[in-house]
Amino acid sequence: MEGRTELDPKALMFEAFRIEGITDSQCRSIFLDWALSLPAGHDSRDAIRTMLDTYAADLPDHPMSLVLTQGLQDMGTPKRRGGWRSRNRD
Repeated sequence: MEGRTELDPKALMFEAFRIEGITDSQCRSIFLDWALSLPAGHDSRDAIRTMLDTYAADLPDHPMSLVLTQGLQDMGTPKRRGGWRSRNRD
């Protein structure tokens, strides 16, 4: 396994999988930071799959493996919730 990569520029996933005793909550926080630091233009689902293939294959019971899997499953099509376009225009 390597450290920094294009999809893990801060090596957050690399380090998270090395932390003994890391909690689900800590993994979720790291996941959010990692997702926000993905380079523009990269598909989040593909990036998550890459992290799963890179790290979770060897550590399927690690809390971050679960968080990544949940992140992949919970991603749906984004829906507009508001803004000026959704307001009534009379």
